[in-house]
Amino acid sequence: MNSLRATMPYQHIQSLDDRSSEIFCHIVETYLDCGEPLGSYNLARQLSVTLSPASVRNVMANLENRGLIYAPHVSSGRLPTELGLRYFVDDFLEIGDLTKEERHSIESQVTAASMKKTIDAVLTEASQMLSGLTQGAGLVIAAKSNRLRLKHIEFIRLEATKALVIVVDENGSVENRILELPPDMETSTLIAASNYLNTHIVGLTIDEAKSSISTGLQSAKNEIDDLACTLVNQGLATWEGTGNDQMPQLIIRGRGNLLGDLEPSADLERLRHLFDEMESKQGLMELLNLVEEGEGVKIFIGSENKMFSLSGSSVVVAPYRGNKHRIIGAVGVIGPTRLNYARIVPMVDYIAKVVSRLLS
Repeated sequence: MNSLRATMPYQHIQSLDDRSSEIFCHIVETYLDCGEPLGSYNLARQLSVTLSPASVRNVMANLENRGLIYAPHVSSGRLPTELGLRYFVDDFLEIGDLTKEERHSIESQVTAASMKKTIDAVLTEASQMLSGLTQGAGLVIAAKSNRLRLKHIEFIRLEATKALVIVVDENGSVENRILELPPDMETSTLIAASNYLNTHIVGLTIDEAKSSISTGLQSAKNEIDDLACTLVNQGLATWEGTGNDQMPQLIIRGRGNLLGDLEPSADLERLRHLFDEMESKQGLMELLNLVEEGEGVKIFIGSENKMFSLSGSSVVVAPYRGNKHRIIGAVGVIGPTRLNYARIVPMVDYIAKVVSRLLS
């Protein structure tokens, strides 16, 4: 089995014999290919061994009893259940690979976006590309604090033991924090700390600035005194809290791709619920936490995860990393449960690696 897949655990299922495995795989592959149920007569003609439709129906009945397939209508063919899809993905799916041309195209487009010198451009391009390549919705989750590129930081005294830390990013957005000061700190120390930071952090993200400053302060004694060094560290540390700056941000491209097979009312409402849930703070944090568990690409199918249970969607997602190989977000694809997993998994995996390389 391909090491790219790192899926959620499923209920243990006793191994299928060769005949049952072949019939089960034909049913799942037909569903993934065209979304249609497969009946015993058509199935019998596709098998590598000669079986009557009646014998095929006996095997299908056994698979149905195990919860792997079901009949959507009386006297119809069979479709895989969500448990069946999970079993197929984990035990039978053969993961494909990207061609050299596909890898070159992905790398070229994402790298071109990085020339704009903004992380937003890279992540938006990744989401747009995943949508175009898979005909699903491209998904990117990023922590805001990791995306913010700094333009200016200033310490302004409010009272004897309090200062206002003002941070301006490259887009002109301004954020403030209140910082506690020792009672004997001079205003000149605030100015020295501001000047030192603005010399060393312009164009860096908060995380990059913390890493750069922590090593640079060891040799900064000739520039600023100990109190100013302490203030520099405290000023950057104020962005380690749990406020809105830590709220992950969601970039989705290609939502319209999910509308093609939907009925007008109930399905649309389920899809709306999915995006509402994902765009909530709790939903984003939950998805990001799930991605951080273990390595590699993860596949969530339907009700395996409460976020996707009502919409009946699948999500293929992989983490991307920043400095020090730390996970700082995720890229992926949202689509119906009959996604082309063998094709999408290597795409998500490779785009995540390209984004990681550019951001680190």
